[in-house]
Amino acid sequence: MHNLHAGGSCLDNLQRPLRDLRISVTDRCNLRCTYCMPDEVFGKNFVFLRHADLLSFEEIIRVARHCIALGVRKIRLSGGEPLLRHGIERLVEMLATLVDSNGKPIDLALTTNGTLLAKKARSLKDAGLARLNVSLDALDENIFHTMSGSNTSPALVLEGIAAAQACGLTPIKVNAVVKRGINESEILPLIRRFRHTGVIMRFIEYMDVGNTNGWRLDDVVTASEILSKINNEYPLRSLSPQVPGEVAKRWAFQDGSGEIGVISSVTQAFCHTCSRLRLSTDGKLYTCLFASEGTDLRTLLRTEPDDAQLQERITALWHNRADRYSQLRCAASVPSAKKIEMSYIGG
Repeated sequence: MHNLHAGGSCLDNLQRPLRDLRISVTDRCNLRCTYCMPDEVFGKNFVFLRHADLLSFEEIIRVARHCIALGVRKIRLSGGEPLLRHGIERLVEMLATLVDSNGKPIDLALTTNGTLLAKKARSLKDAGLARLNVSLDALDENIFHTMSGSNTSPALVLEGIAAAQACGLTPIKVNAVVKRGINESEILPLIRRFRHTGVIMRFIEYMDVGNTNGWRLDDVVTASEILSKINNEYPLRSLSPQVPGEVAKRWAFQDGSGEIGVISSVTQAFCHTCSRLRLSTDGKLYTCLFASEGTDLRTLLRTEPDDAQLQERITALWHNRADRYSQLRCAASVPSAKKIEMSYIGG
């Protein structure tokens, strides 16, 4: 079958294998970051999904099993803020038992804003979580308040990171989205804070996800600007990717004090190696972070006990996938279609 990879995984239209599944477990968040869930849109009158609209843990597991059969080797839980989902540890425990066709456990990770992490790190580790990404856009209180749209202190996030390190959820990756005129002054303070700690600091170009973050190209601090700012102070050498399709370009400090990553999703698009499928909070599958519509699985999950149809739908969706939004955006030929919000399908 032409759409099967030598390794048995499912290939899309551009011959990209299915390797990663991102699962958004809630559309709610306790922060209002300007690039994801700005308060002027997701304010107190915003209507979030009802509990009955969310996929149950059992439904999530059913989808995950099928995706693993098609080649998924890594599952990442996200949101909204995934630690707000009641009983998240139980879901982690259920996912941690899943294995691939060779009997190898799935690589299970989670992305969080870190505000609830100090309380949850130990229970997540005990449930079987392997790795963590924590979002932290600034160490300066005022800049953090601006970026996060909240009065939360970055100290709370640092406390969560320390708790996660203490119980062995390592290596932790800390992600900062860099927005011009707001937090580029925080690049070096973040670098200084996490050198020599084993934490991998990663910087992400500000992206045009969804329709609400008022994105403009002028707001993007490019990967090359970020790197040159760091390299001037702390010389870097490039590292090769650890796995195919890795989105961050890796760099090590020449003095041996650790490594960093830069995700250049705007200026150096990596669509050609994208192996991600995204499952939204209410059970839609999306083949791209910038997609405008998803494929409804929830109805099928709730009306069709037979798994053959489910497998067929997921397989067909991946086979027909031809998304490469960021590459087209770089070529300046993207029509401005309405895109799904990142808080709904997880970044």
